[in-house]
Amino acid sequence: MARSVLIAEDEPYILESLMFLMSRAGYRVRAERDGAKAVAAAVHSQPDLMILDIMMPTLNGFEALKQLRATPGLEALRILVLSAKGQEADRRRMMALGADSFVTKPFSNKDLLATVETLIAEPRAKPANAASDTS
Repeated sequence: MARSVLIAEDEPYILESLMFLMSRAGYRVRAERDGAKAVAAAVHSQPDLMILDIMMPTLNGFEALKQLRATPGLEALRILVLSAKGQEADRRRMMALGADSFVTKPFSNKDLLATVETLIAEPRAKPANAASDTS
């Protein structure tokens, strides 16, 4: 069975490129163009990996990531943040919120695909404080 990737990206050309790249690599692909719909799609479809943009309508990537990590049943979801907001503070914030990796736009297709393959191949470790985290 093919692994699945959910892409949360609002820029049409980048979204089309990502969908083509992931499909060509053999992944089942679903896409959403705003953060709230992406969170709902993750809950419904339980993808293996999500590619998450930060700057999106309705719910930005920071808020989407918070919701995803607080949702029971999505503990194993691998989340790769793909964003033009590549400042170190943004990277640190996304990683602290539970992102598994961060790639800055513009990106190399080869490097992005390698990161996706690495993340999907490795099961996500449950954080040690996940059971006691109430924030």
